[in-house]
Amino acid sequence: MAKFFDSLQNTVLAGIALVVVYILITRGISMDHNWFAFLFRWLHVLSGIMWIGLLYYFNFVQIPSVPKIPAEQRPAISKVIAPEALFWFRWAALATVVTGLILALMNGYFAQAIVLGIGSGVMKNTAIGIGMWLGLIMAFNVWFLIWPNQQKALGLVEADDATKAKAAATAKLFSRINTMLSVPMLFAMVGAQNIF
Repeated sequence: MAKFFDSLQNTVLAGIALVVVYILITRGISMDHNWFAFLFRWLHVLSGIMWIGLLYYFNFVQIPSVPKIPAEQRPAISKVIAPEALFWFRWAALATVVTGLILALMNGYFAQAIVLGIGSGVMKNTAIGIGMWLGLIMAFNVWFLIWPNQQKALGLVEADDATKAKAAATAKLFSRINTMLSVPMLFAMVGAQNIF
């Protein structure tokens, strides 16, 4: 059994199989609007967990730990772990945004949420709109500020030492900004579903 779980692919496929078993046992698929809205909400939450989980990994684990690692061991982080984590980080950000926008369109609150509920008188639209905008800003930071700067800092693209140092500082700054923004973003998203 342990050998089966050595493979990440097997582990993920087993998780999907358990979802299918759950659906079959509960007869949970009705192929209507509510089912697909649920499916996109689940995908949105799943990709969001991956995205924010990696954001927190970078900020709570990797960034504080790298200075404690002996210089000769740091290439393991910069050449192997960080590029792989950044791959999943940026695509999870995109998946979170896309599934969230699809969900908002499917459930008919996209237009009101994007204008922060102005004129609707519905606090849920304001809350989800704030969460959406914060998520969009964070995704922009991932793709257009953090990732391009990390490519330079990690030596994935050609850059001199001064450029690498500046790029690392910029990537760290916007990663910390995203960590800060994640707190009110998650509050607004969860609040929209449970408070308003």
